[in-house]
Amino acid sequence: MASSRRSVLRNSFACAASAAVLPFFTRKYTGHKPRIKLSISSYSYWHFKEKKFPIEAVIDEAAKLGVEGIDILHRQMDREENAYIRKLKRHAFVNGIAFTCLSIHQGFVSPDKEVLRKEIEHTKKCIELAAQMGIPCLRLNSGRWNTIKSFDELMKNRGIEPVLPGYSEEDGFRWCIDSIQQCLPKAEEYGVLLALENHWGLCSTPEGQLRIKKAIDSPWLGILMDTGNFLENPYEKLEMIAPYTNFVQAKTYYGGGEWYTLDLDYKRIIAILNKVGYQGYVSLEFEGREDAATGVPKSIEMLKNAMM
Repeated sequence: MASSRRSVLRNSFACAASAAVLPFFTRKYTGHKPRIKLSISSYSYWHFKEKKFPIEAVIDEAAKLGVEGIDILHRQMDREENAYIRKLKRHAFVNGIAFTCLSIHQGFVSPDKEVLRKEIEHTKKCIELAAQMGIPCLRLNSGRWNTIKSFDELMKNRGIEPVLPGYSEEDGFRWCIDSIQQCLPKAEEYGVLLALENHWGLCSTPEGQLRIKKAIDSPWLGILMDTGNFLENPYEKLEMIAPYTNFVQAKTYYGGGEWYTLDLDYKRIIAILNKVGYQGYVSLEFEGREDAATGVPKSIEMLKNAMM
């Protein structure tokens, strides 16, 4: 019997060791209809206005609307102390709401080593925070050149900005890939998946986003699909990143967008996700100027209808 137990343990360790070196493949379609769950980004109620919308109130609204979770914007949190976090976790649990993602702001595009060090340390700290809050996913940005300082101006320029003088895109990709690699041991240690968003900068194109993902063959780096961040030909670009996608943020623009408005066909987007067997969350990012009290419920109803 002891010999048998030792044999089982040896086999278990061998399987674990082989799994650790397996490459991170894309998701494969299994033939059954995937079960997509709805979440709401806390950003949907705030939009970086002067007065923050409390995370506790986002939990309440999500519970009223019957969604499964909320995606928390780090900058929207009041603080990071244990008492506050315990309060949020309890409030979410008793209302049947999961914390689905912690969306942070950081960037890895800079020739300044001290700047990169601070951004890496900020990311590691947020990985620990996500684990403390029971959040399994952390939103990452690649970062951008910041040659256009104003975000409003960047949006007027469709998210396109010139490369920092004296450097190249190759430099930017090298800095970003190296920085993410330095964060991965912490992500694995705490069990938090890093999800790289198709945001502005290096990830403004699917080619740039996938270049970074494919350069880092780790199960702890995935892709976050923001449905509203490919401004031209969105569907073919969303199809390119769909097989690698681990989390989705779905933008809607009732009342017109804060910076721009896209007319997105969510039945088509859900079909793209279904085709690759996506099983995770779709988190509403309401970015319209309509009051969130009406814009968010309309958006959730629309997403539910698109998923039917």
